[in-house]
Amino acid sequence: MDAAPNYTTAALVMGAVNLLWILMVIRAVFGFGAVVAVGYGIDRLIVWRARRRRVG
Repeated sequence: MDAAPNYTTAALVMGAVNLLWILMVIRAVFGFGAVVAVGYGIDRLIVWRARRRRVG
């Protein structure tokens, strides 16, 4: 059986594309402040998860 292909780059690119269009929709509907708030929330979530993973 051959090794599985590495789709890491494709997954990261598609994740970035999805994040970009979601933020564009949020900006169109709610404005730039909502995009800043969502971005800050995502940042806090990533930091929280990283700290939690490091401790456990």
